[in-house]
Amino acid sequence: MAQPEVLLLTGYGINCEEETAYAFQACGAKAEIIHVNDLIAAPHKLKEAQIFVVPGGFSYGDDTGSGNALANKMRHTLWPELMEFVAADHLVLGICNGFQVLVNLGLLPGATANSFGQRRVALIANCSARYECRWVNLAAADSDAVFLRNVDTLYLPVAHGEGRFFAPPETLAELKERRQVALRYVNRENQPAAGAFPANPNGSLDDIAGLTAAEGRIFGLMPHPERAFRLHHLPSWPEDSALNPELDGQKAGPGQIIFANAVDYFS
Repeated sequence: MAQPEVLLLTGYGINCEEETAYAFQACGAKAEIIHVNDLIAAPHKLKEAQIFVVPGGFSYGDDTGSGNALANKMRHTLWPELMEFVAADHLVLGICNGFQVLVNLGLLPGATANSFGQRRVALIANCSARYECRWVNLAAADSDAVFLRNVDTLYLPVAHGEGRFFAPPETLAELKERRQVALRYVNRENQPAAGAFPANPNGSLDDIAGLTAAEGRIFGLMPHPERAFRLHHLPSWPEDSALNPELDGQKAGPGQIIFANAVDYFS
């Protein structure tokens, strides 16, 4: 399939669907944004898509915990369709609040089909007790994540108040054994952040910034790749363009490969 169909959720505080849809379209996919209520009314829409995305934002104002209300709504209204979607050779992506939704929904880590639906890890309040909006360095871990093929390091922005990854020791050990840790925060020298702020912006356990499941077809991450899609999105762009006026700001930024990998998976 040369041009996969991407279905992106919106509604009630989700606010990154437009730029995420643009990223997929720029990489050659067809993208449709659908309100969660419309998807509940027409769940067959999932059967028409190959990639399902829960974008970033603040679903339901995060009033009952980040991503929790939307996850509960999806669990009670779309669970059979989601399980059918995941069982097929499809991709699922959750960015920031979308990652929180996938964790609360139990699609991540979801090591086995029988464990889907169980909340086994959490994304809790940042150690700084503040909303952190900054650019971070990331290293791809040894995983099967489709979205991270040919990726060693990334430079992406984070923007969240509840992004600190937590898991019980036995669960963390299982995630490592199953190679489900997909991304970690590192410092400017690409060495482990070791929990140190600001390289690790939220205090995540083991510097974990992203997880994968279902043989790498489900992927969730706290950073925003859609906000680093072009070179001119980078914070260094004003200086870089001043030093080199011929530099093309439309060239690929560090986040573009995540979307390109997803599209290439179906080509």
